[in-house]
Amino acid sequence: MLRNVYDFDNTIYRGDSSVDFFRHCAVKFPRIYFCAVASAPWFLLMLLGLADKTRVKERFYRYLRHVPDVREEVERFWVTHDKNLKDWYFAQKREDDLIISASPEFLLEPLMKRLGLTMLASRVTPETGVYEGRNCHGEEKVRRMREAYPETQIDRFYSDSMNDLPLARLAREAFMVKGDALSPFPLD
Repeated sequence: MLRNVYDFDNTIYRGDSSVDFFRHCAVKFPRIYFCAVASAPWFLLMLLGLADKTRVKERFYRYLRHVPDVREEVERFWVTHDKNLKDWYFAQKREDDLIISASPEFLLEPLMKRLGLTMLASRVTPETGVYEGRNCHGEEKVRRMREAYPETQIDRFYSDSMNDLPLARLAREAFMVKGDALSPFPLD
């Protein structure tokens, strides 16, 4: 099956939905700021290549333990944040589009259902922040796509990040997204 594939954050969503959701929760549950502060050194270690991205993000998502009903907060979040979806995407949206994101499944799932979109994302338990498997990033996106949709061939691919080069290389056409501007994805 030939289909278009999109990254989510900073591609069809203006910003990073995981960060925006953290901020949304922090307004109601300020104690979660302590979790962010506690995870900051781990992000530094990750940037230095000394810590695994999945484990570092898992430490960050520990804040979810302090949110009484995560799924209800996700619903509230999308009431005010679906406006961050970019218009250019809706102008070309197809019903067989596939969204592949490093953001948690539980965060994107309600929005994807409402939009009638198929997605793959990081499997994170909403009540604990614990990952099931690896962070859906880079080569892991390719692995997850092939596992879930082995028949999929990418017609057009869209992303804001060179981290998605593995998916871009599989596409007939690939586009780099910066704001609302699209340009050819640099494949070299």
